[in-house]
Amino acid sequence: MRLLHTMLRVGDLQRSIQFYTELLGMKLLRTADNEEYKYSLAFVGYGDEADHSVLELTYNWGVTEYEHGGAFGHIAIGVSDIYQVCEQLEQAGADVYRKPGPVKGGKTIIAFVRDPDGYAIELIERSAANPGDL
Repeated sequence: MRLLHTMLRVGDLQRSIQFYTELLGMKLLRTADNEEYKYSLAFVGYGDEADHSVLELTYNWGVTEYEHGGAFGHIAIGVSDIYQVCEQLEQAGADVYRKPGPVKGGKTIIAFVRDPDGYAIELIERSAANPGDL
């Protein structure tokens, strides 16, 4: 078994595709429209779905925003230079709401950014000294 994808409902599919591909460096892997049930899908990720977990971005036609509730936490992405990534994200207008710094009670460097729909994305600095998660 392995994790295949995580689905996020988005209010503007093209805006979300642009954020994940242009700002976070993912690739648009495939898209699909369902006329009968009025939704569109876009799968984005850092590698082919056969070998990597990906994000499924779901746009339900006519729905522009969602309440996130209290159960969802965040998506985590490993980066090699968290300070540079955060600077680039901020220059592109992204909301880096937790600047890079050590995780509370630890040494791993993390930051948080919001995607266009307000979903939290944790950025975790990965290096030879810190190859794993927290």
